[in-house]
Amino acid sequence: METKKTLALDGFTLTYWLDRAAGARHSLVMIHGLASNHTRWSEFVEGTTLSGQWNLLRLDQRGHGESMYWGRINRERWVADLDALISAEELAPAVLLGHSLGVETAMDFAVTHPGRVEAVILIDPVIPEYLTGLLGWSRRLHWLLKPTIWLIQLFNRLVYRRQHFPPRDLHALDRQTRATLAANPGMHITDLYMNPSADFPYIPFANYLQDLFEVGRALPDLSAIRAPTLVLMSSGSTLSDIGKSRVRLQAIPNLEIQQIECDHWPLTEKPAEVRQAIDDWCRKNLP
Repeated sequence: METKKTLALDGFTLTYWLDRAAGARHSLVMIHGLASNHTRWSEFVEGTTLSGQWNLLRLDQRGHGESMYWGRINRERWVADLDALISAEELAPAVLLGHSLGVETAMDFAVTHPGRVEAVILIDPVIPEYLTGLLGWSRRLHWLLKPTIWLIQLFNRLVYRRQHFPPRDLHALDRQTRATLAANPGMHITDLYMNPSADFPYIPFANYLQDLFEVGRALPDLSAIRAPTLVLMSSGSTLSDIGKSRVRLQAIPNLEIQQIECDHWPLTEKPAEVRQAIDDWCRKNLP
């Protein structure tokens, strides 16, 4: 049974959900992406055949969901939080499952803490130099993001502190999105999921900009990721150059790439296919 838990870390509280299976030999740690939270994994957790046999942990990363934080957030802090959490729950070595920006956190952790990682599963990795659209522009405007973030954080400290941000159920949003797309054949998922203003009621603006900044930062040395790695790549992503990304990912030594026929949100568009791919790969490679 999944239990909601908290961990006190340097002046803030990290919130996470853990389903600990008796006698489990493996632990799956799920890391959400930009402006997201732990409910990104709700549908996966409900259907995976790993439930009851593996420890399943999903967290709200610092600055997101119920792990709200008003200070500086970056990949280094997310990696440190993840290390503290895995240590507190004694889950090492862990299998890291990341989506989008969560992929970059997983990559960083696998490089800096190789002995604590059993395997890595990456859903739609974002390769910064191949980003297009909004994310591509945010990378090109990196020089402007940092001072903007600093000014907004200063304003928050002086004037606009501790605004409440309601919880966001991404599982419910996914169901609604699939229904909307089915009823409107000419509509694309990017019409619904690439609208930053839809995210702002659920995350501080400064945190959203910090997420954008982290997406655009350079990746670690991919050849240093020694753990077995599964990459699930969307075939029609409009957010990056898929061909170039595939070539770049080949630097990971122990790599398997599977293609999902969808855009950048396979957990929304093809949840059963993604779940099956992950379950099958885990059972084959981590018996």
